[in-house]
Amino acid sequence: MMADPVVPASNTTEIPDKLYFRIGDVSKLAGVKAFVLRYWETEFPQLAPKKSGTGQRLYRRKDVEAVLEIKRLLYDERFTIEGARNYLQSRAQSSGKVAAKGKGRKSPPPPAPTIQGDLFGSAVPPAAFEEIRKELKSLLDLLG
Repeated sequence: MMADPVVPASNTTEIPDKLYFRIGDVSKLAGVKAFVLRYWETEFPQLAPKKSGTGQRLYRRKDVEAVLEIKRLLYDERFTIEGARNYLQSRAQSSGKVAAKGKGRKSPPPPAPTIQGDLFGSAVPPAAFEEIRKELKSLLDLLG
């Protein structure tokens, strides 16, 4: 017997008005398998569902929103895991920067997001793609 394939969630996924969601509910909402969600919990510190007395994961609305944002970054924007983690951390720091400005502290600039460059997952900064494009164009001009 084959399991039903997970249907991809749209960009405008409506989250039901509930206090807690089980991992299966979140899996259906996000359009990813449960094992992917468990893996993301190890990679993204902001994704931390509570566990019930029986050990079942209980996701809150903010956890579901984080899952949908992580999925968008990884699948639609083609970030690497590290690039998505850095992006989310820099965004969280920039929202906390308003409070830090009053204290006169200067925070370091956020790291540049990386995009998955090849099948093996090497990270390539977005600016490098422009340089590669220019070099390829000059080679094309030489040949043609």
